[in-house]
Order: sequence, then C-alpha cells, then structure tokens
Amino acid sequence: MTIATAPRTIRDDGGAAAGDAIPAGPLTRRQLPFSVVAKPTGAACNLDCQYCFFLSKELLYATKRQQMNEETLATYVAEYLAASPDGEVTMLWQGGEPTLRGLPFFRTLVKLCERYRRPGQHVVHAMQTNGTLIDEEWAEFLKANDVLVGVSIDGPEPYHDAYRLNRAGRGTHAMVIRGWNILRQAGVRCNVLCTVHHANEEHGLEVYRYFRDELGADFMQFIPIVERVDPSQLERAEHDGWRATGGQGVGMLYRQAGDAVTSRSTRPAQYGRFLSEIFDEWISRDVGRVFVQDFDAALGALFGQYAVCVHAPECGNNFALEFNGDVYACDHWVEPDWLVGNVLKEDFHSLAHSEIMRRFARKKRIELTDQCRRCPYLRMCNGGCPKDRFVKSVDGQEGQNYLCPGYTEFYGHIHPDIVGMARLLRANRAPAEIMDSQVRRQVRASR
Repeated sequence: MTIATAPRTIRDDGGAAAGDAIPAGPLTRRQLPFSVVAKPTGAACNLDCQYCFFLSKELLYATKRQQMNEETLATYVAEYLAASPDGEVTMLWQGGEPTLRGLPFFRTLVKLCERYRRPGQHVVHAMQTNGTLIDEEWAEFLKANDVLVGVSIDGPEPYHDAYRLNRAGRGTHAMVIRGWNILRQAGVRCNVLCTVHHANEEHGLEVYRYFRDELGADFMQFIPIVERVDPSQLERAEHDGWRATGGQGVGMLYRQAGDAVTSRSTRPAQYGRFLSEIFDEWISRDVGRVFVQDFDAALGALFGQYAVCVHAPECGNNFALEFNGDVYACDHWVEPDWLVGNVLKEDFHSLAHSEIMRRFARKKRIELTDQCRRCPYLRMCNGGCPKDRFVKSVDGQEGQNYLCPGYTEFYGHIHPDIVGMARLLRANRAPAEIMDSQVRRQVRASR
C-alpha cells in the first residue's frame, strides 16, 4: 500500500500540497526498533533560554511560520505506526515548545493514532514542555489521554531564572511552577527535566531536594548543558545566545563544531559531583521511590540494557522529525549534513537504512579514543554522546568527551553501589534493600 495516489510536492508551510491523498487506514511496512522526537512547531518557542541551541534551527528553513500541518501529521502518524512493532508505541512531542501548536492539533493526533494503529498496538503519548502555557484545558486533555509530560525546570528560582528567560529577559520560574501545579492538581503524570549548567552545577543536593520535597517529583532527568562553539564565535554566542535573530540582527546556526564552550556550560568535574551528590542522597533513602534516569541507566548497563542513547554502544535509532516532515539522524544533529530524508517521500525503513544513517550509527563505536577503550567504566558510559567529543585524550588523541572527567568521577563514585544493586536483582531481591546499611555492606563491590 502506498501513502498517496500521486507524487507529493512540499509546500513552504511544511505540509503536503492541497488535494494530496493521505492514508485511509493502517499501512503495511517492515518494522524497526526506533524512536522519533517530533517537533510540531520546529524550533519556535515562547521563551528565550540563553543556552538553548535549538532556537537557531529556525535558520534551516526560509519560512516564518514553521508549523506542522495536518496532512504532514497524518502521514507521519501512519508511517511511524506502520514501522513500529506491536505492543506499546510511544509518540514523543518536543520543540521548541510543542504547546504552541495548540490543542486542536493534538486532539487530531489522538484521533489519527486510533485510525492508523494496528489492533496489537497501544499508543502512548509523551510531551516535553516548558510548562508556561499549560492551563486547565490543557491539563484536562493531557489527563484524559494519559499523556506523560516532562516539564523543564532547572531547580529553585535563582538557578532556574539564571538562563531560562522569556522574550523580555525576565525569569520564568513562577510561570513554570504554575503550569506544574496545574498538571499535578489534574492528576497528569509529570516528570522533571533539569539541565545542569554553570548556575546550578554546585547545588546538586539542593536541586534534588527541591524537586523531591517541594514539587513532589518522583522521576527526574539531569541533562548537561555543553554549548560547543568555534572560538571565533564564542564572544557572539555569549552575548547573543542562539535566537535565530540575535543581537546583531542575524543569528548563528548552531552546529556540532568547535572546541570552545560558553560560560553557561557545565564544567566536567562539577557535573560529576552534581550527580554524585544526588546519588548519595538517593541511595540512602529513595531507591524504588524516586527514579533518576542516570542511575537507572547505569544499573541497566550492567545487564546490557541501554534505555538512554547517550550511553548506548551505538547511535542510529533515534530520529528527529521537523515540522515539514524532514528527518534528521538525531535531535542533537539537526543540521544539513545529517538530514536523512523526508517522511512525505520515504518510509522509515528506507530512512533507517540510508547511507547517512549507517555512517551515523558507526560514528560512536568507531571513534572511541584509546583512553575510552581502556576505561573501567566503558560498559556504563560508552564514550558518551558524540556531540561532546571535541577535546584531546590523555594520549593526545582527538575526540575525547568534554565531560569525561565528570563521567569518571560519577561512575567511579557509584560503581560499588550499582554493582550491589545488580547483585540484589540477580538474587531476585529488590534493589531498594540496599538502603539497609547492613545489606549495603554485604553487597557493595570493593573499590
């Protein structure tokens, strides 16, 4: 079965040409283990977070209105479900700020998923948002459709408001917490995504306790901010940030190039200590009650399971979908060299097996330095994300991860306890038993 009865043309507004056919029901496609981060408003956002490199991606397209239309949405949903296995299928929406696309768009999404899913598929929805546009109507919709919502919060007000600003240059903490509270009161499942940067990197325990005790969060992600930039562009990046129309009138397109970092970026050692501080609190009282993605990922790695792409052995199965159907190799590599194709023209199986994706998938393992290969924590880290590999190793090789000192600190610190938790699991015991000091002494690995 084909998507359309006639060839498609791509309009400047990001959709199929008027009158094009869209799928009438489930498609038949070869299935893949993959995921997609879909961006219904491209890089458009109502905030102006100073470290947000993705704001610059508006420069990739010569159109002001970068919004996914319903024809593109229908094709994407049909193709994504056709290429996904039976069972639970997650549709993830991000930005920019996805709520800018409006509730009618997402109501249509839910209906399309019901139309195109196979009987053996259960579609679940997830959204990453800054939370500032959430109101009671949004919360009602998200609750009714059991959408898992990640809210971006960088900790207590002083740390959050250091960089997460609105267009007028004012802090957004109060707006975000208002949205968080509306979601919680409506019973929406909520996670916290916290970026680690220069303003909060020395306050790991305070940030964690704020999320746990004041916001009631029980799932957290901590994402390091590394604004990589060519030294010749550093001053401009510091002053103007990444909005597509910066202070000098023309923005810079962020690319994974250069070996300088902005002052907003986290420092490697501080990032490692940030995570280690939180781990010490978590391992003593919160195992099984609060879930921190970095800790879950480290434990999973001991069993050969990699739920987080950053520390998986290879890349290549996490696409990014732009508003007009363009598919990129990864959310962090939305730039011309890594444009794989367009879902309006090719199915996901063809995109996944393109030469660009084969080359992208090989990058991570092949480009490991000798320092990484002999590291005792390689199994947990796998060299980290290729986007951060721009410093020299201790041997003088290019391509060492900028965050390596932090990863070494963190994995070295948690290794005895993570091994202890793995031993409990292998003995069919609950990992939470490690919070008992006597059990912990018995199962911990020696350093």
